Amino acid sequence: MRTILITGPGGSGRTTVAAATALSAATNGTRTLVLSADRTDTLGAALGVTTGATPTQVTATLTAWRPDATRGFREDLAGFQERATAALDLLGASRLDPEEVTPLPGAEELALLRALRDAALAEAHDLLVVDLPATPHALALLSLPEELRRYLRRLLPPERQAARALRPVLGRLAGVPMPAEWLYETAARWDVELAAVEAVVADRDTVVRLVAEPGPGGADAVRSATLALALRGLRPDLLIANRVLPEAEATAGSWLAGPVAQQRKVLEEWGDEYDIRRVAHLGRDPRGVEDLAALAVPAVNDTSSTVEWPVTDRLADDGVLVWHLPLPGAARDELDLFRRGDELVVTAGQFRRIVPLPSALRRCAVDGAALRDGELRIRFAPDPALWPRTP
Repeated sequence: MRTILITGPGGSGRTTVAAATALSAATNGTRTLVLSADRTDTLGAALGVTTGATPTQVTATLTAWRPDATRGFREDLAGFQERATAALDLLGASRLDPEEVTPLPGAEELALLRALRDAALAEAHDLLVVDLPATPHALALLSLPEELRRYLRRLLPPERQAARALRPVLGRLAGVPMPAEWLYETAARWDVELAAVEAVVADRDTVVRLVAEPGPGGADAVRSATLALALRGLRPDLLIANRVLPEAEATAGSWLAGPVAQQRKVLEEWGDEYDIRRVAHLGRDPRGVEDLAALAVPAVNDTSSTVEWPVTDRLADDGVLVWHLPLPGAARDELDLFRRGDELVVTAGQFRRIVPLPSALRRCAVDGAALRDGELRIRFAPDPALWPRTP
């Protein structure tokens, strides 16, 4: 199943574009599911239907779904309290009635991740279109599975989980309480669920599509989003220039002349770096399938290409291994890089990622780094004490 993740700055019309993308694919006979985590039913308003906790059939080949974060949060809370019964009783804690709680901030995004995983595993559709939150929140959401799995591995290493049968004995010998069985079972279940979401995001059939209005604010947002996506190993397959004003009506002295000249400059700049699709301004907020069809948003981009990140290690002439990390738009003075154990911590502006090193580079020492042509090149010198000697 192919997946299109759609995001952009707030107010750029990303939900409308997601709905139009899904409709375009469904019109061509592709079984399509479009997901959204918006609390207000913006997706349903664009499609001319009401979406909710259960999937809504819009057309014969198009389904819309807005997962219910409240129900999922309450079910998770009830399950947690059931598994932690002994610990809660020991602490004298009062149980929470699931009906009395409201979802915490971020519950909608977590519900969206779960729906993304469930839809991918069900394989009931050929295309999944995901209306992600605004770019900063979307980037945090896409990185969440990887980060949470990393935290789980640090807090509850797999090698400790493997010795479950020895825990009672170890507890008596050490004289300290050992983690309860439910804790390890919960961690293992979370790891499986997060790995499934991470697999969907990292799949070669998953692409990210940016939506922005061609103006100064949109240009800054696209530049920042491109760098952040690159740090996650992602690159937009298309840049949707939304609400493009008609140049034919921008006559001299018209109020449209200034905005049109401004958007023309931004579109020219984008054309040098991105595969752009222009979506005309309809003069109104698109509502219903007829308006969405009029936007003519493409569902498939046959010219898109995947990018491996980081680029495979290459051996320099002096015998030093060089690691190539594509970071388009990165500024030298906003880059920070340091090694911690078998991981490399890369910071680009306000974005950061902790990258595990390949086995070969773990036996090397960092020998320098340079930013050239939108690519961070890190030199690794082999450590003689860790590399086998040649006769």
